[in-house]
Parts: sequence; structure tokens; C-alpha cells
Amino acid sequence: MSITVIIIITTAIISIMAFRNYSLMNKWIFSPYQVKENNEYHRFLTSGFLHADWMHLIINMLVLFFFGPNVEGIFKAYWGSLGIYYFILLYLGAIVISEISTFKKYQDHPGYRSLGASGATSAVLFASVLIYPINKICLWGILCLPGFIMAIGYLYYSAQMSKKTVDNINHDAHFYGAAFGFVYPIVLKPVLILQFIDQIQQWITSLI
Repeated sequence: MSITVIIIITTAIISIMAFRNYSLMNKWIFSPYQVKENNEYHRFLTSGFLHADWMHLIINMLVLFFFGPNVEGIFKAYWGSLGIYYFILLYLGAIVISEISTFKKYQDHPGYRSLGASGATSAVLFASVLIYPINKICLWGILCLPGFIMAIGYLYYSAQMSKKTVDNINHDAHFYGAAFGFVYPIVLKPVLILQFIDQIQQWITSLI
């Protein structure tokens, strides 16, 4: 069984348990104030396995299902047996990294809560874009664009929505999770950025 499938199953089980168990939800949800006041640093990680509702859970797990296996496979191809551990670190690291900005912003707000795997799934998506920048990504199955173009739009949208704070979505987590997913593989294998640029240049040339 792949790591991707294990993560999906684990996340689904924990999320469904938390739907029915408010105590579990309250102990594991990301609360910057509780982290600061009570040193409950586990929330940085555990919140990534919780979801607000079925739709939230399904969307995140679908993203992971569609992009996770390819990224996991590439990691194994590049780094052999270490690839599994690097992939796990990509996912878990993104959960933590994606919440740092939120912690700094809301650490003095007792009522603020955040949850979900969006930061981690964004990381997996952007790792895929780094490796396959020309492969098309379809938004709701309608608007299909090369991955690197869709990624630029995603980052811009997340940054703008974070400034507006007009909804209950943690756009900071999306942005920083995505950024981590793009940078992390490059740190492990710097040649990836050159391959990324080369693929885009070839795509542009084919249009001329």
C-alpha cells in the first residue's frame, strides 16, 4: 500500500472520528492562542488530520489522490528507499510550515481556529507542478491550463484573499504550503529548478 493511500485512510478515519467527538476536535484543532499560552505545539501537526465537514475532507483527499501517487513515485525514483521518507516529510512538513504564518498572525486571538490538510495537499500539488510544469490542471473539470500557469494564479489568489480575510478559509496555509511544496524538492535536488525552467522554455518555443 502506498504512503499516499495510507495518509488518505488515516486522515479520513481521524476526521470522521472528530466529526463525532468534540473533545478530540478541540484538543487537536489548530489554536494559535492555545499553542502560545499552553505550549500545545502538537496542534501544528494534528490539525492537518482534521476537517470541518465531509466536503472539506473529500476535496482535500481527492487532490492528494490525484497528485500524491505521481509525486511519491518520482521521489522513489530520485532517492530510492529514502524517497518514501522524503515524501512523508514533504506532507507532514507542509502541515507545520503552512501554519507558522497563521500562528504569528493570530496568537493573541483566543477565538481563532484552523484545521485541514489544505497546506499539505497544496504542497503535494506544487511538487507535482515543479516536476511536470506543462501537464494541465483542470479547475472543476472546466478550465484546463498548464500546471505552472495554474500555480501562479493559485498563489496570487491565495495572497489576495489572505489580505481581505472575507471568508473562513485559511489562505495563508494554502500559500505557504504550496510554496514549501515547490521549494522543498529543489533543496533536495537543485537540478529540478533547471528542469522546470527548461520544460517551460520548450513549451513556449512550441507555441511560437
